[in-house]
Formats: sequence, C-alpha cells, structure tokens
Amino acid sequence: MRAVWLREFGGPEVLRVGDAPDPVPGDGQVLVEVAYANITFVETQFRSGRPGPFKAELPIIPGNGVGGTVVQGDAALLGRRVISATGGSGGYAELAAVDAAGLFEVPDGMALDDAVALLADGRTATMMLRAAEVAAGERVLVEAAAGGVGSLLVQLAKGRGAHVVAAAGGGRKLDVARGLGADEVVDYREDGWAEKVGLVDVVFDGVGGEVGRAAFGRLRGGGRMVSYGLASGQWAGIDEAEAEGRGVRLVSARPTSQLVRDATESVLAEAAAGRVRPVIGQRFPLERAADAHAAIERRATIGKTLLEVRPEG
Repeated sequence: MRAVWLREFGGPEVLRVGDAPDPVPGDGQVLVEVAYANITFVETQFRSGRPGPFKAELPIIPGNGVGGTVVQGDAALLGRRVISATGGSGGYAELAAVDAAGLFEVPDGMALDDAVALLADGRTATMMLRAAEVAAGERVLVEAAAGGVGSLLVQLAKGRGAHVVAAAGGGRKLDVARGLGADEVVDYREDGWAEKVGLVDVVFDGVGGEVGRAAFGRLRGGGRMVSYGLASGQWAGIDEAEAEGRGVRLVSARPTSQLVRDATESVLAEAAAGRVRPVIGQRFPLERAADAHAAIERRATIGKTLLEVRPEG
C-alpha cells in the first residue's frame, strides 16, 4: 500500500510518501480501506518533535483518524462505512487496522468525509460544551471560531441558546463564523479587540498566548474558561489562584473512553439531523500531506483539513 512516512522530526517536508506493508488486523481488529484521513494540529506538533500526547518511535506512519470501508475482519462489518481512531498512528495510508470496538458507523445519508471531519473535532467540541455547562442566554466567546473545533463550538453553543461571540483572524474567517450563526464577530488581530467583546460567561480558548489571556479578562464572576488549543504556540497560562480570586473556573473535559464514545455518537447524530455541519476548508491528496501540514502551521486553513486517500464518488 501507499502511505506517508515520518522517519525524522522536522518541518512538513519530512513527510514523504512511499510503500508500506499492508497492515494485518489482529484479534478484535478490522481492516479499513481508507477514503479520508483526519489531520489535527496536534499531529503537526508531533511531526515537528515538540512534546505532546503522542509518544512513538520513528519511523512511523502518522495519523490518528480515518474513515472508509471495512474490507477484512468481522463478517458483520464487511462493507460498512466507518470512522475510527487508529491509536495514534497509521492513518495516513491506504489501509488501516483498527479495533472493531472503537468503530463508529457512518449514519445513513451522511457523507463519509463529513463524518471523518467530525471524528476528533466534533467529540472535542461536544465534551467541552458539556464540561462548561453552557446554558441558554449566556454569552459565549469562541476563539479560533473558523477552525475545526471552533466552527463546531459556534454551532453547538447556538444550539443551546447561547449568544455567541466569534473571534477569528481576518475577514475571511469572520465571514465563516458569521455564516455558522455567530451573533457577533471580532478580529483578534486588531488592537483592543477584547474590549469590543464585553463581558462573557464562557470562553473557549483555542489560541492561547496573549489572545487567551485577553479573553480571560472578559469573564464575569461565575464564568468558565476551557482551553483546548494553542494556535499561538503557547497556552494562555492562566493561574488557578488568579481565576479563583475572580470567581472564575478553569474547566477541563477530562475525557474517559465512555465520554469520548458518547460525545462522538452525539455529534454524529446532531449532524445527521442537520443541526450541525463540519466545515471542510481544504483537502489534499495523500501525496501532499506535507503541504497540508504546512498550511495548518501557517494558520492559512479554514475549518477541517482532510487527506483524500480514496475519496468517495
């Protein structure tokens, strides 16, 4: 099979396409013919050699999320359209062996690429929304609102009846957030952007750094802040004692395997019902995985970025 190899840490150019042995599914596993592979910001960090949640010895085939058709394994699953995490590696390839227990069947009528786009970002957004206990009528500030997670947070928070303020960088991204239903939009690249926001009840911090710290300053007493990304290159670094002194809670989702499954099933159901949709802003063929990583690192992407391995249709 064809696959993308990571043999050394470095810039996007270290990702190179080559041949790889076909994976052999073990006990309790199935073989998936991959149509689309999910790309996350965390994977670009891992590729560069920065510390993160993935630990692996090189060389490896990167990629922690795939969607495709089951072609080997449990007879009851053969031919089913599925999405699945891979366990941290093996996703940027034409075939992937994954645990059958971790599969999610794609709902009838849903496009496979939409389901893949929801796999990581959708469950993340759903778990954070629940952890923050967003309620109807609250003012919610979503940073990186045109990104994969942020674009879903805008829609999910609106679905709960919240007033959503979407923060993003540049007119194109603000237009995306506005089109998703944001009540207000603000460009966090502009001086004094945070003062334009007013006070809010919840902050979803996907940028970190100075943007995250400025957003923290807009929380009123009783507010909650969830940090889920560091697009700026660093976390907001909010001190627990400072937050407590202001009557603000720093919230984390603390996922368990059951919470992850519940959140994934929930967001797939929401999308199947037409209440939420992923924004797939760019697609790259398997051979251009390096270009996909480079675009993400330049913050030149909108919504979700997918690798098209054997696309449907």
